[in-house]
Amino acid sequence: MNRLRLLLLIVLGTSLPPAGAWDYEGHRVINLLALDSLPTNFPSFVRTAEARERIAFLGGEMDRWRNTPDLPLRHVNHPDHYLDLEDLEPYGLSPTNVSQFRHEFVAQLGAIRAAQPDRFPPIDPARDRERTKWLPGFLPWAIAEQYAKLKSAFSYLREYEQAGTADEIANARANIIYRMGVMGHVVGDASQPLHTTRHYNGWVGPNPRGYTTNRTFHAWIDGGYLQKVGLDTNALAARLRPAQRLPKPDPNSGRQDVFSNAMGFILEQHRHVETLYELEKAGKLSGEGETGREGSKLLQEQLLAASQWLGDLWLTAWQEAPPDLFLRSFLAKRSAEEDRRP
Repeated sequence: MNRLRLLLLIVLGTSLPPAGAWDYEGHRVINLLALDSLPTNFPSFVRTAEARERIAFLGGEMDRWRNTPDLPLRHVNHPDHYLDLEDLEPYGLSPTNVSQFRHEFVAQLGAIRAAQPDRFPPIDPARDRERTKWLPGFLPWAIAEQYAKLKSAFSYLREYEQAGTADEIANARANIIYRMGVMGHVVGDASQPLHTTRHYNGWVGPNPRGYTTNRTFHAWIDGGYLQKVGLDTNALAARLRPAQRLPKPDPNSGRQDVFSNAMGFILEQHRHVETLYELEKAGKLSGEGETGREGSKLLQEQLLAASQWLGDLWLTAWQEAPPDLFLRSFLAKRSAEEDRRP
């Protein structure tokens, strides 16, 4: 834990460093905290200074992809950052009956829109160059897919460590570092309540409680607010519990464990959407004076929740990675061929 505190002080430059919540600095903090939640028997190559920095840096990778003007990348990347839960309702869908498979989910949406077009307002193509505005978002699918890729990487690393070359082992380890870092981004996004709602950037539609409609609200929560009031990373590190293996799902649910876990985590964070708007309405997210700093408690709780869950996911992927039997067979054949050479 002391190593984490020292590293955060070096990276962020002060004893109580100002940091964004889910801007780059916040994603770094989430990944670093998650790393320090891992048990001592977790593969040691992720603990080197170089690996830690790489994993922290990759926490911002998916946001860098959003900066590109290339529409194919924007189309495939943008919906992975959110799931607007309210937008499932017009389709007659809910978090419990959507397909756990991304492409089946898209097929569900398309079939319902085609059968009942009057339920969905038209979308101006000029304002939807990415062709994503009809999508509720793919955040739990992105998390489950990133997790599966990491688990696969642990599987083939074990085979290379048994019968691979030094270069193969090094490359497999580098892949794991990459997967861990990028996966941290979507987990961090899931802990930001505004990534779970159609009210992601000011309240939309009927507004009987008079919540803000300010179109800078999302950016303020993502980083501006905590940059102003400061983020006590020492306090977060002190509260970090050891990573835990995720519980097995209900075998009767038909769901894969991580997809269900991701959807449940997103639903839990969605409960805080109106809390954020209430805090803003009460002046507790202004950053001004003692009252204006009160909202920081919730946001720091969300950062800690992301760090804990990310550590749990990394640990579970490592512990549950099955043998890569195809690669094992290939490496055995290669070794036998090498032994037969004169």
